[in-house]
Amino acid sequence: MSNTVSRSWPEQVARDELRLQWEFLDFLRATAVNKLAGLSREQAAATPLPSSPLFSALGVIKHLTSVERWWISLVGGGVQLPNAWDSPDRDIDFRLSEQDTPDSVVAAYQREWVLSRDALSGMAPEDLARREVHGQHRTVRWVLAHVCQETARHVGHLDVLRELADGQVGE
Repeated sequence: MSNTVSRSWPEQVARDELRLQWEFLDFLRATAVNKLAGLSREQAAATPLPSSPLFSALGVIKHLTSVERWWISLVGGGVQLPNAWDSPDRDIDFRLSEQDTPDSVVAAYQREWVLSRDALSGMAPEDLARREVHGQHRTVRWVLAHVCQETARHVGHLDVLRELADGQVGE
């Protein structure tokens, strides 16, 4: 079982765009992690939606880890790191191994946060990401906004999975 992490709302009179985006991402990350807090491995690995037989809370966090690796570190920062999405298995993020526990999956996600910060260190919102995707450039602003929206969307999924796991609702 993983523990909760503290979170706080971003600065409300924000003057620094990247700081604001990082603060929103940090808030969403903490919310995602807190959705696993207190769940057993069995609850966190449960796939209660018949139409999505691999969709578990652990899988969602693994997916968010891959999202950050790809978009922030590899695309935004141009860092050379392994990429889970190089697999021909389109569902690789959501597949669980026996070693995947709430603690191990959360720890991997939190390690990725450090890599993400380092990857974009010194870059400005208008800077181009260091890697093109499908022949198109994106800005650092776009990359962070995209990761925020992806994380927020999956926090909503985690809300549902948590409620189905043990009835807990709310942020």
